[in-house]
Amino acid sequence: MASTTPLYTDTPLSLISTPKSQNGQDDPFTKEASHMALSHNAFIRGFNSIYQQAPRLLPADKLDFVGYCFAWIECVKAHHHYEESDLFPNINKAAGCTGLMDDAVHEHEAFYGGMDRMKAYLQSEGANFSAAELIIIMDSFKDALHSHLAAEPPAIIDLARYSTPENPIDILGIAEAAGKKQVNLNFMFNTLPVFFLNMETVNFEDGMWHEVFPPLKGLARTVMLKLVPMWQSRRWRFVSCTPEGTVKHLAV
Repeated sequence: MASTTPLYTDTPLSLISTPKSQNGQDDPFTKEASHMALSHNAFIRGFNSIYQQAPRLLPADKLDFVGYCFAWIECVKAHHHYEESDLFPNINKAAGCTGLMDDAVHEHEAFYGGMDRMKAYLQSEGANFSAAELIIIMDSFKDALHSHLAAEPPAIIDLARYSTPENPIDILGIAEAAGKKQVNLNFMFNTLPVFFLNMETVNFEDGMWHEVFPPLKGLARTVMLKLVPMWQSRRWRFVSCTPEGTVKHLAV
């Protein structure tokens, strides 16, 4: 039976292109910037999925939906915390400079207030929240959020000028090491599905990232995309994409 709910669409925030699709390069800085763009698109789809479904909720959906919103907020904030606490300082250390990504940190501050208001509102109201009020709060920070998500990958590309034969910067290694520090069991089961299940890879950029990013293969892919989301499954029904990497019909 065909779904009676609309198909997810990339609105109100548009997706961002990967640097690799734009410059055709395969150097480490282009790779890392592209991985960041793909991650940012997962945040964008998460935002859009909340925005599109909030006005459609039935009372019975609301508590699960609040949990989904909390997971999205936590995922975005954890990503930026990892940047500020590990990624950016280690880039500075490798380059022998300071403040190379200060602009990105200031951009984080531009939308943190709105995200904090969103979380506080949902904590206060719980299942009694107003969809209209939630949308107003999201509208207050969506432009600053999108501007940052679009600006950061090119900033990673620009770091290549600090990497020299005498002092190479292992940008991929730095990013991988910093990212691993963020994952624990609580994060994996209660937050990470909002990241993996908001990734459309089959059609995006002609499928060039399908089964390439996220870099999960075999059993690990099955565990993260299908088994882990069985925990809190009512929360994850609001995601925008299937485990196979295609957009899906909205849950409500």
